[in-house]
Amino acid sequence: MGQVNEAALASPSLNERLKLAFGLTALIWVVGLIGHFTPLLEWPALAIYVLGSIGVVVWRGRSKGEWAEMFLAGGDLKKSLKWGGIAGGLLFCMDVFNTVMWYRSGKPPMMDMQGILVNMNFLYLFPVLVLAEEFLWRGIMLSSMVEKGINPHLSVFITAMFYVLNHFAVAPVGMQERALMGMMAFPIGILGGYIALKSKNVWGSVLVHMITMFSMILDLFVIPNLVYQYMK
Repeated sequence: MGQVNEAALASPSLNERLKLAFGLTALIWVVGLIGHFTPLLEWPALAIYVLGSIGVVVWRGRSKGEWAEMFLAGGDLKKSLKWGGIAGGLLFCMDVFNTVMWYRSGKPPMMDMQGILVNMNFLYLFPVLVLAEEFLWRGIMLSSMVEKGINPHLSVFITAMFYVLNHFAVAPVGMQERALMGMMAFPIGILGGYIALKSKNVWGSVLVHMITMFSMILDLFVIPNLVYQYMK
């Protein structure tokens, strides 16, 4: 085990990926903080988040052939998708139940997010956002931390917490809605992280994320109408 960790520590390619993961995160958060106090809000940070995450993964994969190292190829795809479907279904049911209880208690809907998705036509870009998030947190950061020899459980927790905190840096909505999205992000980060960790494949985590994104669309556009109609 010691020899493996020493080899990982000596790998220039691994060190580059690890620095890119944390460097990109730092850049996103700094730009988001600055943007928050300007008319641009967090939109520049969100653009860097999406374009930077996908761009770094594609660049490293094509130039260095690190697709498997970043969990985008190889590993156990069947196992990854199987557990991704199970975890996604579990989170879907939990999210729908929590949303129904939220609206039945008289809590307000996520109006800022609904306005962005509908009025600004960002609903169709959700799959791109999912890929960017999975590529950065599970594809680049988690894989690099584990390969570096950092405790795998700690690596899953750290990347999940970074994913949660990132919602406060890039979401151009009110703080309450950021907090709600952060709460939803934590179980996605934990379950997706362990699926990627155990299968060495990120696509099951992508599936978890896609399913929960679908449940979020129901949260915004379907469940409120059903709950209010039932309450009448």
